Amino acid sequence: MAGAFAVAVAVGTALLSLPIAVAGPGRADLLTALFHATSAVCVTGLVTVDTGTYWSGFGQAVILLLIQAGGLGIMTLATLLAVVLSRRLGLRARLIAQAETKALSAADVRRVIRRVVLFSLGVEAVVAVVLGIRFATGYDQPLSSAAYSGVFHAVSAFNNAGFGLNADSLMQYVADPWISLTICVAVILGGLGFPVVFELVREWRTPKSWSVLTRITVIVTVVLLVGGTLLFLVAEGGNPGTLGPLGAGATLLAAFTAAVMPRTAGFNNLDIAAYQPETLLLTDALMFIGGGSAGTAGGIKVTTFGLLAYVLWAEMRGDPDVEVGRRRVPSTNQRQALAIALLGIGVVAVATFVMEALTDFSFDVVLFEVVSAFSTVGLSTGITADVPPAGQVLLVLLMYIGRIGPLTLASGLALRDRGRRHQLPEERTIVG
Repeated sequence: MAGAFAVAVAVGTALLSLPIAVAGPGRADLLTALFHATSAVCVTGLVTVDTGTYWSGFGQAVILLLIQAGGLGIMTLATLLAVVLSRRLGLRARLIAQAETKALSAADVRRVIRRVVLFSLGVEAVVAVVLGIRFATGYDQPLSSAAYSGVFHAVSAFNNAGFGLNADSLMQYVADPWISLTICVAVILGGLGFPVVFELVREWRTPKSWSVLTRITVIVTVVLLVGGTLLFLVAEGGNPGTLGPLGAGATLLAAFTAAVMPRTAGFNNLDIAAYQPETLLLTDALMFIGGGSAGTAGGIKVTTFGLLAYVLWAEMRGDPDVEVGRRRVPSTNQRQALAIALLGIGVVAVATFVMEALTDFSFDVVLFEVVSAFSTVGLSTGITADVPPAGQVLLVLLMYIGRIGPLTLASGLALRDRGRRHQLPEERTIVG
């Protein structure tokens, strides 16, 4: 997986380095091409140049294809890994010998890939049509331009990439529910994860039969969306640079959209540079948590965050087991969630320290940029282009690590199940 994404980044860098990829004379320098190829493949959305004016039609097409390849690739590979792990670990509990040799059949692989591709392209097509109609009828764009803009934003939204053709992203549509809500729906569907969406389609009438994955994903997603919207209203309601000038309906719409986008979508409908410090911190938290597993979203994933919340709740109540619904979560899952969360915090802490040493920006702005890159979000306070080359290379590494890191780490931890023939004596220590 790491090799496949590295190859895609290399190919994208080579294509964006061609003279035909830029709208003006000359060509993009290597760092600019590498940065945008990585941002596209890792479906992040951080940019150092304006996508709509700097890149030619060929360059924009390359970015769009890289986004599609990155989004489809991560959904397909993550879903296949989820199937493999669920089968392998499930069989291991019943029959260890067979579990070690159990493999996913070619028919299963074809079926999973086909469903992921059809689901992705289907959602993107519907979103593209809705956006294209709105761009043509509401903003007087020529039909061809509206259709192209609709397709570009649909692919970018569903894959949680955050690339846009406008320099101000979605700020000019802040009060337009047709565009804002359509993009929000695409972002949420892409960020839930294919296994969860597929189960919801089949079992939406019977929540009691939902798996632990679906239950945690849905609950945490709803809590983050509702809680995020309310906190945005509280923090930015009186800010003249963001929600202040808007009417009541537009304020609620803008707050909801602003709460959805840190789910690693990367579009901004408000001026992030004008955010209050507490709003930057709120967005940091939402970005770090991210979206669902086996989806296009990044971050440590809502399942990791939700599972740790269930662990904390069980510990506070003194329960011997962690239970979600009518299922008991194994201790191995709990350790995996803790490992992913702590390693994510460690990566962000180290990268923030290095970026502080490389730049003169304030701590809250630097932390925002680092979390955005690691969580493959793409939101920025506007400093990306002003970060020195060494800092941009660091952001490239963060985007790459953030895209493949949590998934490969989770899979590796799940597969690395070693049996021991003995146990050492137990000794409790003081905690806290």
